[in-house]
Amino acid sequence: MNREVCVHTWPCSYYLELDKRWVPGKLSLTSCSLKFAADEAQETLVSFLLSGITAIKKEASHFVFSSITVLEKDNRKHWFSSLQPSRNAAFSVIEHFWRELLLSQPEAPLPATKGKELTGLMACSQKRLEDTARVLHHQGEQLDSITRGLDKMESDLDVADRLLTELESPSWWPFSSKLWKMPSETKLKGDTSTASPRALGKEGVVVRIPAVVSQRTASHVKPGSLTVLVSGLEIYDSSSVLMHRFEREDVDDIKVHTPYEISIRQRFIGKPDIAYHLISARMPEAIPVLEVQFSKKMEVLGDALTPSSTKTSSPAEKGCSMWHTASGLMDRAVHHEPCPGSQDGQPLQLQTTQPFISEGDAQELRQMPLQLLRGKQFGC
Repeated sequence: MNREVCVHTWPCSYYLELDKRWVPGKLSLTSCSLKFAADEAQETLVSFLLSGITAIKKEASHFVFSSITVLEKDNRKHWFSSLQPSRNAAFSVIEHFWRELLLSQPEAPLPATKGKELTGLMACSQKRLEDTARVLHHQGEQLDSITRGLDKMESDLDVADRLLTELESPSWWPFSSKLWKMPSETKLKGDTSTASPRALGKEGVVVRIPAVVSQRTASHVKPGSLTVLVSGLEIYDSSSVLMHRFEREDVDDIKVHTPYEISIRQRFIGKPDIAYHLISARMPEAIPVLEVQFSKKMEVLGDALTPSSTKTSSPAEKGCSMWHTASGLMDRAVHHEPCPGSQDGQPLQLQTTQPFISEGDAQELRQMPLQLLRGKQFGC
């Protein structure tokens, strides 16, 4: 059984209803549970699953102390107060994981009839056709951009050939002056080939996940999202307003604190660095892509292992797993939802049980996603 990874811990106080007193301790959040351990006895006083929570609210005890209340399905209410660094920061993170867990839970299966099964198959087929059409359209745009790039290269070679011919021609050659009138036409073709940067595929979305974003201080957090592009990273707030964009070459380091928590930084000389801290329940979907794009700039702190596997794998197995995960996410630049009742729409999981291959093959497989990314960035 895989151990639960602690997402975050907040010093706080818990109200014991039987003793009518507040107990200091720490509130710990994992991907599927919430626990409170007292400082005195070092024991867990309360522990409950996020799926059993019916409501999370911000309230005040005796109209003085700001608190977070958690209501379970059996109408049992828990009070947490004196949260550090702030109540809003803890509430945003806990609510984010609670909502994401509720959204990811499958609905109860209903007794299906033949008609409903056929309708589901038709809807699934229609969805697959739409996704295929989008992918084909995207590939068509890539082929068009490649054609434009080849035309530009051909025109540049034509200009170079004319210039060489002009230099090699004698001064008395009567047609030499006409050779200098062609670069304007070539420039016009070059402008048309680079007029639409979107056609180059540089703004293709690889993965987009909701997240809780903080900058500078951990007490000021806000809900938002992280978008991983082929050309960089974009951070948005809850209103889909762009907060900051990191170009791919501007990212100096990415630190992975836990499988659900990362920090991105861009260094500057003579002025403060730009750094963002992100926590997301769907961060395991983005970390493999970040490892492919920023392999030399990523740093894993402590035991920040992926939640799908806690055992150590050989380098060959890691290479195979990374290639399958990254290539699958890169091919899904257009996001499509899973069809109801279809086993193909299961959530993506990192697989570590791959057949054994040699170290040389593993190194080659690790380089393939980078080559795909470079091909999409410069040739599409």
